Amino acid sequence: MNSSTRPAKFANPDFVAPPVHAYVQELGFKESPILQRLRLETANNPRARMMGDPSEAALFKLLISAMNVKRIVEVGVFTGYTTLAMAQSLPDSGEIVGLDVSEEFTSVGKPYWKEAGVENKIDLRLGPALESLDKMIAGGEESTYDFAFIDADKVNYEGYYERLLRLVRPNGIIAIDNVLWSGRVVDPKEQGDDTVALRQVNKLVHEDDRVEHVMLPFADGVTLVRKK
Repeated sequence: MNSSTRPAKFANPDFVAPPVHAYVQELGFKESPILQRLRLETANNPRARMMGDPSEAALFKLLISAMNVKRIVEVGVFTGYTTLAMAQSLPDSGEIVGLDVSEEFTSVGKPYWKEAGVENKIDLRLGPALESLDKMIAGGEESTYDFAFIDADKVNYEGYYERLLRLVRPNGIIAIDNVLWSGRVVDPKEQGDDTVALRQVNKLVHEDDRVEHVMLPFADGVTLVRKK
C-alpha cells in the first residue's frame, strides 16, 4: 500500500482481517487530496488514534449528501479531519458547530479548512461540550440540526446523546463513534470508566423507543441513530 492510501496510525483493524482492511482502504472510498494530507499529518500525532477512521468519514459524507443535510453538530473535533470531510459535503449555506476543548489539536485542521474553502461553514466552539449543548438548547435550537456526530470523552457519551436528541430534528441522524472500543465492551474483565460508559450508552440506545438504530462493526464500531 502506498503512502497516499495507507491507514494512519489510529487505524487498527480489530474487527476485520488486515488484508480486508487494506483492501477497503484502497478501494472502499474516495478521499480528496486535502483530506488525505490532513489524515497523514494527523498520523504523526502521538494521539492519532483519536481521529475518526477515513472510511467512517466517507460514510458520513455520503449520508450528508443523500439526506440534504444543512446543519451538523460535531462533539469532538480533534484535528478536524471528519469536520473537513463533512464540510465538503455541505451546501454553501451549510453549517457545522464543532465542539472541542483543545486549541492545540483543532489548530492543526484550521489551515486545511481554509485551503479547502470551507472555513466559513465551521463554527468551532472551545469549551466543555455539555455546557455548549445546554446553551444551544436554551437558545431555542431544538430540532434544528440534521446530523450529529459524537466522538469525544466516553464518560459523557450519555449526556451528549440525550442533548443531541433534543437538537436533532425528527428523521435526523446521530452517529456515535467507538461503540465497540477495540472489543473491550464484550470483555467482562474490562471495567474501566470509558468501557463501562460505552456499554451503558449502547444499552440505552438499544432500549430507546424514541429512536431506530444500527450498530456497524467497522472502524472502532459506529452506531447510527435515527430520531423518530
